Amino acid sequence: MDLACPHSSEGRSRERDAEARAILRGNDRGGYTVPTHGLYPYQWNWDSAFAALGFAEFDPDRALAELETLLSGQWQNGMVPHILFHEVSPGYFPGPDVWQSTGPLPSSGISQPPVAATVLRWLVDAHPAGGDRARAMVPKLAAWHRWFMERRSDGGAIFVTHPWETGRDNCPDWDAPFAAIEPEGIEAYWRRDTTHVDEAERPRRWDYDRYLHLVKLGADSGWDEEHLSRVSPFRVADPTMTFILLRATRDLAVLARRFDMPTDELDGWIAQLEAGAGRLWNPDIAAYDCLDLKSGAHSGVVSNASFLCWYAGLGCDRMLPHWDRIAGLARFGVPSTDPAHPAHEPRRYWRGPVWAMLNMLIARGLEEAGHADRAEALAANSREMIAAGGFAEYFDPRDGSPAGGRNFTWTAAVWLAWASETARGQ
Repeated sequence: MDLACPHSSEGRSRERDAEARAILRGNDRGGYTVPTHGLYPYQWNWDSAFAALGFAEFDPDRALAELETLLSGQWQNGMVPHILFHEVSPGYFPGPDVWQSTGPLPSSGISQPPVAATVLRWLVDAHPAGGDRARAMVPKLAAWHRWFMERRSDGGAIFVTHPWETGRDNCPDWDAPFAAIEPEGIEAYWRRDTTHVDEAERPRRWDYDRYLHLVKLGADSGWDEEHLSRVSPFRVADPTMTFILLRATRDLAVLARRFDMPTDELDGWIAQLEAGAGRLWNPDIAAYDCLDLKSGAHSGVVSNASFLCWYAGLGCDRMLPHWDRIAGLARFGVPSTDPAHPAHEPRRYWRGPVWAMLNMLIARGLEEAGHADRAEALAANSREMIAAGGFAEYFDPRDGSPAGGRNFTWTAAVWLAWASETARGQ
């Protein structure tokens, strides 16, 4: 018999646990999970990896299926797309007819931060019975990482050819590179996102025109990476990609050793990525940030991605002054853009709001680097934010109020796997 008072902290946490599980089940489409109903009707790459973490708390088999379905869309060159269009949703834009992908399933033509290998390692650590299924995924994940290293590495710094690849669609890091782009050949379009979410919380049309220009360049080339490397006006080395790929490659090497697979190639990539991460250090602001490979200029923005350096396993305590400074500027962390930066907008997508799933990765890195006090403070802060604001896509750093989509998969997942009192107790 459960004697927890429903109005106690423990009782409220258990109510949130049940709500989070219900969101995951409600967004389950049979083998894959949509981020939220309506706004995002397909399978998104890194959203799925976080969904797997949530499912692992009550259905480990379903967690593995999420990653298996994601990898079913892998291209012949190893790339795993950022969207898989499993079913037709005519109102969504841009859909598969715009992307004109060349993979085994209708998909986008770009990738996303490869958190899947890290999630797979965590799943195997917690549920060893899934080892055979995990083993089968290791070569596919290695092929994906190889694609990054062969096609998107500039001296070990991982660059992107579209902001959507980073997941941080409209962050201020892209403002300068985007200002140099004059979008051409863009047909009239209608955005579904602003019918679901307040327009003030979404990217501006100025951004969208440039997003679609870059998609058109890729589609017109048949997603030929060599051609795009010559003609694309957007090539930006990014801490999100570099740090997450570095961490994921470390975890993939652990899995490979566990399954008696060779690791020489993975070990070589780790060394390259560690060297490349140094190129993202901007001495002018004493922080990691984006590097525009076209202009050679850093973005000059401290973002939540800057703090993934600990998660990547880098010796980066020189970032602690920024951490402590920003913690004093925002009631809830970690804001996606430094509140002291003039481009900070507390409710507009990646220009200021807090994202719970990145909080989880940042906290994991802090804890592993010996900063358990800061990691626990971030977990408690995130728990308070979600408990009060619900399972929103993102949150206002000033008061924790919800923004973006609701009933969001990855927020529910990180609640179950990391933020809740139940998870912290484990």
